[in-house]
Amino acid sequence: MTIEQTRKLVTSIPGPKSQALHQHRLQHVGHGVGATLPVYIDSAHGAILVDVDGNQFIDMGSGIGVTTIGHTNEGVVKAVSEQVAKLTHTLFTVTPYVPYVEVCEILNSHMPGNFVKRSALFNSGAEAVENAIKLARKFTKRNEIAVFDHAYHGRTNLTMAMNFKNMPYADGFGPFAGSVTHVPMSYPFHDPEGMTGEEAAQRAINYMEKRIGGNNLAAVVIEPIQGEGGFIVPAPGFLKTLSAWTHANGIVLVADEVQAGIARTGKFFASEYEEGFEPDLMTIAKGIAGGMPISAVTGRAEIMDSSHAGGIGGTFGGNPVAAAAAVAVLRQIEAGGVLEKAVHIENIMKPRLLDLKAKYPVIGEIRGRGAMLAIEFVLPGTRTPNSAAVDAIVKYAHSNGVLVLNAGTYGNVIRFLPSLAISDELLIEALGVIEQGIASL
Repeated sequence: MTIEQTRKLVTSIPGPKSQALHQHRLQHVGHGVGATLPVYIDSAHGAILVDVDGNQFIDMGSGIGVTTIGHTNEGVVKAVSEQVAKLTHTLFTVTPYVPYVEVCEILNSHMPGNFVKRSALFNSGAEAVENAIKLARKFTKRNEIAVFDHAYHGRTNLTMAMNFKNMPYADGFGPFAGSVTHVPMSYPFHDPEGMTGEEAAQRAINYMEKRIGGNNLAAVVIEPIQGEGGFIVPAPGFLKTLSAWTHANGIVLVADEVQAGIARTGKFFASEYEEGFEPDLMTIAKGIAGGMPISAVTGRAEIMDSSHAGGIGGTFGGNPVAAAAAVAVLRQIEAGGVLEKAVHIENIMKPRLLDLKAKYPVIGEIRGRGAMLAIEFVLPGTRTPNSAAVDAIVKYAHSNGVLVLNAGTYGNVIRFLPSLAISDELLIEALGVIEQGIASL
């Protein structure tokens, strides 16, 4: 597919065709399914989305971190086309097939930790989290789960209980699964001044020991960089200290790498950034298959093998077409250049974002790693969340052909998840639109 990698507006946003389609949608699609930007996308390639009216948007969200290596990546399209012509489904737990095993083999080889690993494949990030919890409970013969303030883990019943934010994910959908406790997260921008990562970890550990009891915990689940929570990067030492405590107490440490993993931050997994942080299990999804639905749990063989045969699986888990797409993505990362591009994007974006922070007091903090960066907005002169500023800037960006996403417990964060196929010119142009939006406040 050839789509010129340029931003282009030919109508107002949304255009007349998108407006008509949206009215049609409202008649047929449940209204609980929202729409951040009601433009109807007809095609996409690289870092550009093209709507039905012919408008071209710079995509700074990648489907919330899914199309990491670019829309309609040639290797993914080829792998999917070939696989769909050969085999679309049998169910791996009935009659196995090779692509499933290939995905597991690659993930096992890249998960950090000096131990034997195994993997199992599923459909979504939430499903991977659910299965990680099942395995942790089976292995430890314990029930309790600890998660962190500002966390997001999915939209199933268990993962809704694990999320920190009620609205829009959980409001009115209860009752929820029990045996889940939220504990304090390291949030350097809002923590007491001078608090170290070790101190923040000890705060969380004290809470778990008193509130739950280490001997009752099956698993501690943490995003090494929180996604929906606002791209919160814990203070150095936090993850390492937490890791040491879980291992000393026989607790399974689960790193939720659904949004931060698979080359997004400039390493294969975001967990690799802190030496001494050694998860027992990882949950993986989003960027793994170039837009095809697949997820994984990867981890210690003894935990992955603890379930009885048939206890883990699902009809579509590790579907052969999605697995073939995942192999294509993972092989491209292994071939080189992808991790480096994520670091390059940070080197292009971060200095410009820091310049904006110095210029506009409405910006409280710039944070993130690789191609996973964020701006937290505040009321000038304070650390009070400023969601109104985010709403206005996001609306301005969308009207001017740049798709960006908000985030954060308080709705006061703009997050950037650009495709690693994006050009420097598009990045700089997108940030120019963001600055215009800030200046227009």
